[in-house]
Amino acid sequence: MAYDFDLYVIGAGSGGVRAARFAAGFGAKVAVAESRYLGGTCVNVGCVPKKLLVYGAHFAEDFEQSQGFGWSLGEANFDWATLIANKDREINRLNDIYRNLLVASGVTLHEGHAKIVGPHEVEINGERHTAKHILVATGGWPQIPEIPGHEHAISSNQAFFLKELPKRVLVVGGGYIAVEFAGIFHGLGAETTLLYRGDLFLRGFDGAVRKHLQEELTKRGMNLQFNADIERIEKQVDGSLSVTLKDGRELQTDCVFYATGRRPMVDNLGLENTQVTLDKKGFVEVDEQYQTAEPSILAIGDVIGRVQLTPVALAEGMAVARRLFKPEQYRLVDYKMIPTAVFSLPTIGTVGLSEEQAREEGYEVQIFESRFRPMKLTLTECQERTLMKLVVDAKTDKVLGCHMVGPDAGEIVQGLAIALKAGATKRDFDETIGVHPTAAEEFVTMRTPVAG
Repeated sequence: MAYDFDLYVIGAGSGGVRAARFAAGFGAKVAVAESRYLGGTCVNVGCVPKKLLVYGAHFAEDFEQSQGFGWSLGEANFDWATLIANKDREINRLNDIYRNLLVASGVTLHEGHAKIVGPHEVEINGERHTAKHILVATGGWPQIPEIPGHEHAISSNQAFFLKELPKRVLVVGGGYIAVEFAGIFHGLGAETTLLYRGDLFLRGFDGAVRKHLQEELTKRGMNLQFNADIERIEKQVDGSLSVTLKDGRELQTDCVFYATGRRPMVDNLGLENTQVTLDKKGFVEVDEQYQTAEPSILAIGDVIGRVQLTPVALAEGMAVARRLFKPEQYRLVDYKMIPTAVFSLPTIGTVGLSEEQAREEGYEVQIFESRFRPMKLTLTECQERTLMKLVVDAKTDKVLGCHMVGPDAGEIVQGLAIALKAGATKRDFDETIGVHPTAAEEFVTMRTPVAG
């Protein structure tokens, strides 16, 4: 049978665009459908605009610390509207870049909501198109629990477009999105409370990292409320919000920001017209080659709920394109040793196993840990401390995990990820000459284990 397209991609986010561009480059006839914005969550309401806001939030510290280096500044004034307008301009530029990348690759772009009407057929804007392969890359969507008054709360989607910076913000959640946005609001001057129903945020990260970040955020004056959850939200006459917690306490705020999870975007996608199955959480079920139960349909990225990170979606998209259209270059995506940064203030960088994970997996571990005040802060009043930690297999000397909390942690950990991917040992770290004076050199100068 002759198809209109070799590959029809639904979703022009990071994974979908990567798959489409590479497939087209391999000679396939490709179309991409997008109903919202080119670039998906990451470019529009995720990592890119969030990082820009993190940069903005960091300037308050820079201004304060500059005095120790002899700078005298007038009163600093922050304007939220300017930051958001400049952010919007940059995102629009990136949207155009994504459009140009697709067009230049020879990909056909369909703008509208695509629905699968059969194993090889998609309907969009009243037209039907056939494809040998259909790739679902529709991503995820933030969800707010349906408690009384939930309509008064916002998610990350709305946070990027607030008309003004709230004076008081209550951030609900314990994952990286909650921690990052709490840092953004707090750094920009809002009175910020982070509320989490568990004992400590960032479940799954190394325990020392979680504890260290808690200490640093507390030093900065952020109000951390653990083992707490919201019962209801009520809007007051003056527009403020009264929040009642499950323990009976009441908190007053101007904005409730929920970051308590994301759901897969499969709404009105037409999966019921295929054999595609969903797991208990609603994610599309795929095998190791991203194949669904319907032979002609594949899925990648956040919609499959594996590792919900942009670079992972990119790798999955590339893997699909290679397997279908350039099999001699195909290789499985390796989900081990994925480096991660949490752009909290201060930043977390991590790669490999946490101490807890290593012990659970049966390793006999040596722990190397260093906490110090960064050189930049020695001429200031700031008492922030940096944490660096190595988790080492005591039997093989192999470094199992690297963890850092402090300035430029994400930048530093990216290089360490290559070392861990290559199987570096603690001896390799010890025999590497450090770059002096930097914080990064601490990773190659830790000699004495602190625990075993």
